[in-house]
Amino acid sequence: MKVTVYEDKCCGAGSCVMAAPDVFDQRDEDGIVVLLEESPGEDQFDAVREAASICPALAIELSEAK
Repeated sequence: MKVTVYEDKCCGAGSCVMAAPDVFDQRDEDGIVVLLEESPGEDQFDAVREAASICPALAIELSEAK
């Protein structure tokens, strides 16, 4: 899995950080998403999928590599 975030779409809700804190963080100054792990381990896949699905700004894109 490859994760891409679009900072220009991010509204700073923080849902992704709560769902997958090992993969996402937020900038202190404005709350915009920070991608910590572009290719998370398989153990993180469910959390990352949840983070992408609950993002209110649709700022997370997942690419399912085989």
